[in-house]
Amino acid sequence: MRQRYDFGYFLSEGFHSIFTHGFMSFAAVCMIVCCLLIMGSFTLVAVNAENMFSDLEAENQFTAFIDESIPQEEARALQDDIEAVPNVARAEFVTKEEAQADFEADYEGNPLFEGLPSTVYRDRFHIYLDDISQLTETEEAVKEVAGVADTQSAPEIAEGFTVIRNIAGAVAVILVVILLAVSLFIIANTIKLATFNRREEIAIMKMCGATNAFVRWPFVFEGLILGLVGAVAAFFLQWGIYVLVGRAISGEDTISLITVLPFQPMALRVLGVFVLTGFVIGAGGSVLAIRKFLQV
Repeated sequence: MRQRYDFGYFLSEGFHSIFTHGFMSFAAVCMIVCCLLIMGSFTLVAVNAENMFSDLEAENQFTAFIDESIPQEEARALQDDIEAVPNVARAEFVTKEEAQADFEADYEGNPLFEGLPSTVYRDRFHIYLDDISQLTETEEAVKEVAGVADTQSAPEIAEGFTVIRNIAGAVAVILVVILLAVSLFIIANTIKLATFNRREEIAIMKMCGATNAFVRWPFVFEGLILGLVGAVAAFFLQWGIYVLVGRAISGEDTISLITVLPFQPMALRVLGVFVLTGFVIGAGGSVLAIRKFLQV
């Protein structure tokens, strides 16, 4: 006959076990909170770093010079054609007079560049990209636009941004996976200490005919509850720490180049990740901890 399980009973037993072994439950929750705070803090640093890289990439641009034989109004009209090129986010038209003013402002006081006539300069477009890693391909496509005489870019900077972003992303993923594995190991050993005191109870249940699943489920629910409590506690602690660090950074002039994203738009996602990770750590740790004691 097919065996039926009462999950209400398992949930009740899980709650009962938490309060019966209060100190070990508290220790397990503390370990979950610490693990989630470490993973959460590192992940939020990675998210903010990615945002700063994206902002820097958005400011990176290349210049398209317009043919000198084209009147300024016709040159300005090329904006639609340039922005139609794939990967071009926007194109900003700069007249030769504006280019001269910018050049003179940058080299003010340098006698080598004083008194240059505006005819030396060209009308141009500053072109911003959606994906800086495709700079070379986009630049070649812009050159094909009728009226564009030449382009100027710094591909080495674009390549540097791409390499740094890829390395940072890979390191972030690897470290989060390692931290998750370490957290699972730590919480499994913490729960194992609590389970050790109940080894005789488990042995008696096994001798009375209880299946492994029947013995295991209360521990799984106990781990889920501990994971949920730890996740909620870690979420609010993470929120407070993040806000305090953000205020400290925004109030410090020496690190004004660092921008910190507001926590509120990320709050639900952070809570969801914390709860899911707490469930995995709690339930997974319980399953790993009880596995040895089921071998009766």
